[in-house]
Amino acid sequence: MVVVIKLCRVASGHALLRDRFVCMMKDNNGSSELHGSRSVEFDKSVVLTMTPEINLQSPLTEQIAARRTFAIISHPDAGKTTLTEKLLLYGKAIHLAGSVRARRNQRSTRSDWMAMERERGISITSTVLQFPYQDRVINLLDTPGHEDFSEDTYRTLAAADSAVMVLDAAKGIEAQTRKLFEVCKQRGLPVFTFVNKMDRPALDPLDLLDEIEKMLGMQAIPMNWPIGDGPNFRGVCDRDASRRLSRRLPRVVHLYDRTAHNATISPETALPLGSLALREHLSDTEMEKLESDLSLLDGMGFELDGELLLHGAQTPVYFGSALTNFGVQLFLDAFVEMAPTPRPYPSDNGLIEPDREAFSGFIFKIQANMNPNHRDSVVFLRVCSGRFERDMSVYHAQSGRTIRLPRPYKFFANEREVLDEAFPGDIIGLPSNGQFAIGDTLVEGDSFKFVPIPRFQPEHFAILRNNDLGKQKQFQKGLAQLETEGAMQVLYDTDAFRRDPILAVVGLLQFDVVRARLEGEYGVATTLEPLSYRFSRWAEGPEEALDRLPWGHGLHRVRDNENRLVALFNSQFDLDYVLQKYPEVTFRKSG
Repeated sequence: MVVVIKLCRVASGHALLRDRFVCMMKDNNGSSELHGSRSVEFDKSVVLTMTPEINLQSPLTEQIAARRTFAIISHPDAGKTTLTEKLLLYGKAIHLAGSVRARRNQRSTRSDWMAMERERGISITSTVLQFPYQDRVINLLDTPGHEDFSEDTYRTLAAADSAVMVLDAAKGIEAQTRKLFEVCKQRGLPVFTFVNKMDRPALDPLDLLDEIEKMLGMQAIPMNWPIGDGPNFRGVCDRDASRRLSRRLPRVVHLYDRTAHNATISPETALPLGSLALREHLSDTEMEKLESDLSLLDGMGFELDGELLLHGAQTPVYFGSALTNFGVQLFLDAFVEMAPTPRPYPSDNGLIEPDREAFSGFIFKIQANMNPNHRDSVVFLRVCSGRFERDMSVYHAQSGRTIRLPRPYKFFANEREVLDEAFPGDIIGLPSNGQFAIGDTLVEGDSFKFVPIPRFQPEHFAILRNNDLGKQKQFQKGLAQLETEGAMQVLYDTDAFRRDPILAVVGLLQFDVVRARLEGEYGVATTLEPLSYRFSRWAEGPEEALDRLPWGHGLHRVRDNENRLVALFNSQFDLDYVLQKYPEVTFRKSG
């Protein structure tokens, strides 16, 4: 019998940290797993001990190792949604990329599905896009970039295992990027950086690396290096030392050509650095600049450490142009190798590991009317452990009820299809008739609750009036649904003769979204009357103490949908005054 040892790499968590190998045997009966305990000398240095009939990875472990679940974050207009489109293009999930600014008779961006998103050219709500790539299952969460919708982004980051931060090469770190990065830091998410828009005049790449380190406190490790910028942007040089050295390959320069409307995969020329063929494409000046930059980077000791990446001390940086497709596939290929697999989640019963056999998950988003053909409400659930199966019964920890789940969905923006199973890292949709809320836990077996998802403090308030009282039922239904989704909080004035709702939101654009969705999805036109209040607090204490509060003097009394007393304050001065003068009353943030 002839024994042939075949070493096969198996995805196992973090590619920078560990490799696993499957050993196969070939004899007269063909290939099979090795049987019998034995040691085999390989290459005079590696000794492999074989144990009888041991499967290195269970089916659940294999599925976990294949998952990559990440969110994309950025400041508005940094090109986040465009990068999302191009990742789908190179992942072959779509065949032709759209554009947020496309004309009406052209394709619109797949991840921007809401009518208002298409009209304004911005992302308003988070969307989920799942597609296979290189034996992995990618769960991509496209988040809003505008600060007015940062609460939706925060909830989405709760369901991610890592984040891709998109920077505008001409602007560097911007305000919203810093805010979203802080959320990633709080949640312990590794961050990968894509410096976008290199096809336009850009800041010096070294200055961008320095800015990341100074403003975000992470060491920026350049994994590739741009050749020029603006109209002179030719491509990038791949300087990923871990992959290059493991394969004994020289550094490779990737040169790109534009395609019609940048809608298809760009033709690429890959040439070894220093080759004569490369000098036929680059000028002497470009070659000297590239070689000088690479020598400088090598001298500075830039090297990626997997542990430091996972702990947020380093971020791998990739340069490119999502619009022109330059550098996108290099980034995607590296990301699926380096990104972490599903992580454990904290609960009131300790950390829940993804390889826990029993299913568990939590709801991080609720959305109604995603598709005009499905006028229903769908909740988005992150699978945290075990195997989810269609038609299974689970325990709803918040209500104490057992619920059957006959029609789970998987998503691709507003499109969905029924699925039979899902694994940790996957995002699934469940039809809802109002029994679920954001943060709810669904679990099989022993009951526990995942750590709640906090709400943001509202900063803007306005009275919303229904223009057609004949549509009051639709008005109330729409408000209830939008509040369940977390689009806003609804308060009611206890002292007013007419009970018009007061909307409380984090950002002003949320008012526009609520009104647009009420009219578009429920046929209800409304009028908005802004209020001057800036802070809200739940007020708790003895009834006589609550009655003594200076209502009407910089302080307004309202109640929420659970009939809890809420105090609205005109200014920070009014809030500080009441806190000092009425210590017997407790004021809690209503967020």
